[in-house]
Amino acid sequence: MDVAVEPRTTNHRRSLKRTVGAYIALTKPRVIELLLVVTAPTMILAQNGIPSLWLMLATLVGGALSAGSAGAFNCYLDRDLDRLMKRTENRPLVTGELTDRQALVFAWVLGAASIAWLWVFTNALAAALSFAAIVLYVVLYTMILKRRTAQNIVWGGLAGCMPVLIGWAAVTNDLSWPPFILFAIIFLWTPPHYWPLSMKYRDDYRAAGVPMLSVVRGRVQVGLQVILYAWATVACSLLLIPVAGMGITYSFIALVVGAWFIYETHRLYNLAIRHEHVSPMRVFHGSIAYLTLVFVAVGVDPLLPF
Repeated sequence: MDVAVEPRTTNHRRSLKRTVGAYIALTKPRVIELLLVVTAPTMILAQNGIPSLWLMLATLVGGALSAGSAGAFNCYLDRDLDRLMKRTENRPLVTGELTDRQALVFAWVLGAASIAWLWVFTNALAAALSFAAIVLYVVLYTMILKRRTAQNIVWGGLAGCMPVLIGWAAVTNDLSWPPFILFAIIFLWTPPHYWPLSMKYRDDYRAAGVPMLSVVRGRVQVGLQVILYAWATVACSLLLIPVAGMGITYSFIALVVGAWFIYETHRLYNLAIRHEHVSPMRVFHGSIAYLTLVFVAVGVDPLLPF
């Protein structure tokens, strides 16, 4: 009897583990990680010190639920495209690990939970901004822009900027100029972050019929646009110094990592115009490091006396 039961128990555990993993995959956890990285420093800047740890935890949980909901809706709505792209061929709705209905219900539950959670444990403004973030990503980006224009990631990136507004609102219950500067930094950063990725997976997007800039334009044009947005991103990051009264730490880090980010984008462009082998993922990963370091500086600077 015991010998017969053990394999069934093991198989059940493996099946449960796969199912839980599939639900987690729907939320796009890597995207959530990046969004949480910008939220906590924003809250420290808003407080000009360390906010209540419970408030920070509540905001991060609510933000993760919101981003997870948007990601799950995206996986549901783009399941036809995901089946055509090698980059997304292992997503749960492509492999059949989850059904379409399961994904859609999960997305709605996470979205409702995020709004309710933030409303109860932070404030109504943060909850409203969470709702707006989901709508921007699901409706504006996924349903309207993604399949219609090469500027999809530019305006669709608005959703990714919302966590800084949510974090600031959770602390202050209002919005002022500093969070909008942080919002603009992420908005301008999104194209030079995502377009190099689209260069690498150009054939995927072409096969799926998604008009990413790398598909409708050559890599030289993409490289030029990446440079322009990188310069704008760094300039916007420096604007935070007078607007939010940032100190030496933030100013130094923003200048140094900004110069490095711009250098990497110029390197990509120079290789492209010389028709040499380019490494777009170097800029992609570098952009993540850049944004992380800038926001670490945002969070550390208010805690220092200079």
